[in-house]
Amino acid sequence: MRTLIYVPVIHSSADLGSLAMDVTKRGRADFGPEFWAEHERTILAFWDALAEYFGSIDVSGFKIYQDGMIAEGEVAQKIVEDGVKSGSMNYQLVAALLKRGASLIRTEDLSLVKEERDRLLKITRAKTIFTKLLAFMMYKVRKTKLLDKRDEVIAKRIWGTLSEGQTGILFVGAYHNIKPRLPKDIRIIDVKDVAKVREYQQSLPFHHRNKDRFAELASYLASRIS
Repeated sequence: MRTLIYVPVIHSSADLGSLAMDVTKRGRADFGPEFWAEHERTILAFWDALAEYFGSIDVSGFKIYQDGMIAEGEVAQKIVEDGVKSGSMNYQLVAALLKRGASLIRTEDLSLVKEERDRLLKITRAKTIFTKLLAFMMYKVRKTKLLDKRDEVIAKRIWGTLSEGQTGILFVGAYHNIKPRLPKDIRIIDVKDVAKVREYQQSLPFHHRNKDRFAELASYLASRIS
């Protein structure tokens, strides 16, 4: 039996590289600095809970699959180090796991990751409303197929590199849909309910409509993992 620990993640601004400044600026403008700061504290607590959970288990020999990871070996190590320097909580956790004996596996196809990043950059860096709207529409048309292709690649990488008796850890955005694409002989352990993580993200723009439910979801994300 192969085992995959499934971690549906919410990326902090620091995880987004060149998109980080634009995302933070837009978040503060759209939601207000006070709410955005509270959102960032929720994300911090979320990653603290994950760090505590993984700190409690022996990860020696585990294989790490990270969304957006387009390399392995020295190049992958450099990507992780750069992520840690930028303040990425995701990469800080990955770095800690590597130090404890886990190994990092190339998870994605460079061309697909680059296409999505380039399309998002066009949206955030558009200088007029028209060019922003055009870039957004072009991204929306391509988004579903692009995500499907990325999910297929991720699933195949796990399928092909996780051997019998081994355990892997998948860090992947909540909007990805990897599980249905994995073979039945891989046992999946969910550390957080992907539906609730996704609901929190979807509720962000409308948090004021149902404040109690949003607070409930934020509390769940920050809660300890048993």
